Amino acid sequence: MQTVAIVGASLAGLSAARAARAQGFSGRLIIVGDEHHRPYDRPPLSKDFLLGNITAEDLFLETEDDGLQAEWLLGRAAVGLDAATRTIRLRDGQTVTADGIVIATGARSRQLPAVAGRDNVFYLRTIADGQGLAPKLVRGARLTVIGAGFIGAEVASAAASRGMEVTMIENIPVPFTAQLGHEMGAVVADLHRANGVNVISGAEIVEFQFGEGNVTGLRLADGQYVPTDIVVVGIGAMPNVEWLDGSGVLLGGGVLCDAMGRTNVPGIVAVGDCAAWYDEAVGTHRRVEHWTGALERAALAVNALLDDDAPQQPHKPHYFWSDQHGVKIQFAGHSTGYDRVEIEAGDPEKHSFLAVYYRDDVPVAVLGMNQPRLFTKWRRGLATPTSKPGPTGPVGAVAP
Repeated sequence: MQTVAIVGASLAGLSAARAARAQGFSGRLIIVGDEHHRPYDRPPLSKDFLLGNITAEDLFLETEDDGLQAEWLLGRAAVGLDAATRTIRLRDGQTVTADGIVIATGARSRQLPAVAGRDNVFYLRTIADGQGLAPKLVRGARLTVIGAGFIGAEVASAAASRGMEVTMIENIPVPFTAQLGHEMGAVVADLHRANGVNVISGAEIVEFQFGEGNVTGLRLADGQYVPTDIVVVGIGAMPNVEWLDGSGVLLGGGVLCDAMGRTNVPGIVAVGDCAAWYDEAVGTHRRVEHWTGALERAALAVNALLDDDAPQQPHKPHYFWSDQHGVKIQFAGHSTGYDRVEIEAGDPEKHSFLAVYYRDDVPVAVLGMNQPRLFTKWRRGLATPTSKPGPTGPVGAVAP
């Protein structure tokens, strides 16, 4: 393999580039990115960056020791791929042909059409998003967060610390259920309420009110009216895979991959938020939109790209963390299908505890709030995902 092209100048793309060099690839390395920035760290955007504790320069991920000797094609989005010839078509008309391709085009914020084009409506995915939102977080202003995911929750936390009047609206009965389950989701929701955030769950927005180009308020199905100065929409993400339509690469809620990141096309792998890897723990494909997944899985995919006979390697348990209202929340494992949660230490009411999720008496996931040392111990001891009957290649159902 003489040329490797990485499409996506993200953490996943940078990790793939580093892995390629670390694994002995000495050929031509091309990295394509739609933003003009080199790879940067996204998690701090909703934490320290919003609060002004760090600058944009602090987010950039490259170091002087990387020594990638890569060709960077930035601000030049990929718009098409001919998988048969491994030729990438860029928006400016240029084409890039490679022996191996790493797809790392990530995901974008899911849009809310009802508020499109409004000056006081923000999403948070890029440096530009953060730079637009940060100056709006001022004491006394009213902020409404639509969607109680972890990005929205971190924005709510940052805004509350600035003395804003914060409302967080979620359409399911208990926020954070998808990530943490019903019981622990309720604990995190209570953390927000204890810090002055008005959490409205099980809510349906039936009307937006507008004035002078801005959203001025929201009407809920139960009649509640929420006046607002700023709206942040955090209703999930969409994988950036449209450019692959008709390419020959199989898609389904993301780029369908086996458990090492291989697509159905030899010489093409996918990593990061756009990639739906086969997950042995649940017997289907799923996208993992976590920092550690982008960091760790890139090495596996590059190994599979450079070595046709690369053996399958076990995945580390999923891991993510969040900082909310001064509490460090850490989660690891696969909670799908858990049958009970046990509090192993601490007190949920004090927001300092460790909870273990069990399935058939086997610990499969762990949640810690302000318990980093104990969490790390439990994380190391989590059960390795057990294989389930199902496809090992890229064809099959995709978990949302």
